[in-house]
Amino acid sequence: MRSAATAKAQQKAGQRHRGDAKRHRARPAKLARPAPLRSSAVTILDPGTGQVVYQKNARAIMPIASLTKLMTALVVLEADQDMNETLTVSKLDIDRLKFSSSRLRPGTRLTRAAMLHIALMSSENRAASALGRYYPGGTGQLVRAMNAKARALGMVRTHYVEPTGLSSANVSSPEDLAKLVLAVQKYDRIRQYSTDRQFTITQGRQHTVYHNTNRLTANPSWKIHLQKTGYISEAGRCMVLYATVRGRPMVMVFLNSQGKFSRAADANAVRAWLVGGVPAHAARAKRPASLAGAASPGHD
Repeated sequence: MRSAATAKAQQKAGQRHRGDAKRHRARPAKLARPAPLRSSAVTILDPGTGQVVYQKNARAIMPIASLTKLMTALVVLEADQDMNETLTVSKLDIDRLKFSSSRLRPGTRLTRAAMLHIALMSSENRAASALGRYYPGGTGQLVRAMNAKARALGMVRTHYVEPTGLSSANVSSPEDLAKLVLAVQKYDRIRQYSTDRQFTITQGRQHTVYHNTNRLTANPSWKIHLQKTGYISEAGRCMVLYATVRGRPMVMVFLNSQGKFSRAADANAVRAWLVGGVPAHAARAKRPASLAGAASPGHD
């Protein structure tokens, strides 16, 4: 016969085992996360549920470069101006801040729609500047409208000083930019213009072909409905996407990514993580050239 002491010890051991098993069942499994991303600040949002599925320094305020042009486009469209009106590029549109290159010559005449097209697709700074000059009240009034719209959208960490993104004083956060992406994706023109592969304009007797600054738009495995890239030295490589991943709409914001292909690599890593089929670190390591979000010299 077992002694009373032995039986009591076995009873306590059994209770501990059942307690450990119960705690193990109750503990939720930890969700995997993407491999470390090279972007300094990131927000990945499911707009269907409002759930932030991943974030990194989501409220950090930093320069946003040509992501600015999304707000420029939104304010221009909300002003309900004639998109077929002809605008003329002026010497006033030449970049005197960064001295960036442009293929859009002073004196070139394009419709407002064409200016918006190359500003969003190819990040043409002179086009964005012209849109500002032709805004009711001029560029100053456009910038005031941009800041007013930011406040209306709840973008509390955002401020604009000009419409191109060349100034490092144009700042925002990933959290705020996710709100902007949700607002602008409602506009067919912004979705179409930002994701078109190429667009041709006429300057005098010459045809100038513009291409998308974001090569992810050429990748058939991506379903991108809206995008914008940006780059100045103070902002690093920046990118926003509104894309469908495995049937699920997702907003992706990447700020201050270091390295020519880093923002595209980060986006591919996040997409692989969401799909669940490829380890994020493996997706980042490959960095296929065809998927790189590199820009042409002088652009984003």
